[in-house]
Amino acid sequence: MDCWKGAIGSNWIYPTVIICANGFFSTMRPSESFLTPYLSGPDKNLTIEQVTNQIFPVWTYSYLALLLPVFLITDYVRYKPVLLLQGISYIVTWLLLLFAHGVVAMQVMEFFYGMVTATEVAYYAYIYSVVSADRYQRVTSYCRSITLVAATVAAVLGQLLVSLADVSYFHLNAITLASVSLAFLCSFLLPMPQKSMFFHKKGVSETLPQPQKAVATLASNRPSSCQQQDEDCTAADTGPAPQQQAEQPKPQNHMLRVLVQLSRDLRDCYSSRKLLYWSLWWALATAGFNQVVNYIQVLWDFRAPSHSSAVYNGAVEAIATFLGSATSMAVGYIKVDWDLSGELALGMFSAMDAGSLFLMYFTDNIWACYAGYLVFKACYMFLITIATFQIAVNLSMERYALMFGFNNFVALLIQTILTVIVVDTRGLGLDISTQFLIYGSYFAFIAGIFLTRSVYTIISIKCRNASVAGEPIDH
Repeated sequence: MDCWKGAIGSNWIYPTVIICANGFFSTMRPSESFLTPYLSGPDKNLTIEQVTNQIFPVWTYSYLALLLPVFLITDYVRYKPVLLLQGISYIVTWLLLLFAHGVVAMQVMEFFYGMVTATEVAYYAYIYSVVSADRYQRVTSYCRSITLVAATVAAVLGQLLVSLADVSYFHLNAITLASVSLAFLCSFLLPMPQKSMFFHKKGVSETLPQPQKAVATLASNRPSSCQQQDEDCTAADTGPAPQQQAEQPKPQNHMLRVLVQLSRDLRDCYSSRKLLYWSLWWALATAGFNQVVNYIQVLWDFRAPSHSSAVYNGAVEAIATFLGSATSMAVGYIKVDWDLSGELALGMFSAMDAGSLFLMYFTDNIWACYAGYLVFKACYMFLITIATFQIAVNLSMERYALMFGFNNFVALLIQTILTVIVVDTRGLGLDISTQFLIYGSYFAFIAGIFLTRSVYTIISIKCRNASVAGEPIDH
């Protein structure tokens, strides 16, 4: 028994298997592709306007409001309790979906789903607190792959059950409830980490926080490094060990140092014009992408009402996930001078995103809407992979993680502004078709920025090269 307990406590395989099981069951939600038809159907009997303008915006607001507090709590309690909180939030969300009725009840459901997405910071952060640094790459690939597989399986399973077995949306949600409940049980089996990136560090040299690593958990999709501090920091802190341990910084000073160091690192990161423009696209495009994904089912239901048409949401999501993965993988095999052509690619593919959204607005054909969504998601996944690489290749792991977290936080702020102005009834409260006209114009604006930048960059490089070569410059 002692040997078994020791293996569980020290072996990297056990926590990796459990956290991957947690990720699989929490992502394996076959009902999610059919949320809008379920809410607007006889089970909930809500109107499309209520779903679009009153219910879905609550998720964006709650996610933004909970993100920072949950981040601090996540590190302080060492991840596992937050994974348990996520499991409880999942269960409450689907219990409300199954048995609650009315606009207010569904708004409460969206709040708990906002808690689910805010607590995703713990998923990747947990595994890096219980395995050694030499295992990071491997466990990252496992954790990411299992969620991709689960999303694909869920979409395909949901479509097959609806189309071939005539399973109701209510029973699809019951299957999802069972799946997220299994994820909650998996969280109980996880060993409790003994350290964290911010509040609980081992060793005298780790008495001061590392803000780059702490803020990285805000991104939830990109873990920070859990390595020890640089040698120069360690050397700066050398001195009598008992005195260092006795003079721990007060909580106020502790937090102040984090904020000061964070501001310095952000200033240094964004002082590079190249990184600034890649980050600008990242934040703008991610905000628009999240907005489109959040409301695409509403548009599909508007074009082909689920009560009178066959619904293929699950199949489309499965294909979109596959195309997104394929385009992301293709980036690794493309040999391009991104310093010269990167902004041109951002502009061109953003223009394709805009075109696909305009197609969804102008067409009444549901198949054209499906095709537009596939193009939109594939283009975004292609570009976000390039942006990720271009930022990462110019920074250390810690500073990359800091920029990743900050870029995504800015994206959430922009998405909230879009929701308030375009969707919420306290703003314009536009109908779903007009919303996609706005989103298309939004991506056209992004495309205009980067196409203009690319022309300027190409002309500047051409002039500089001609000047170095001593050749006359053609105007």
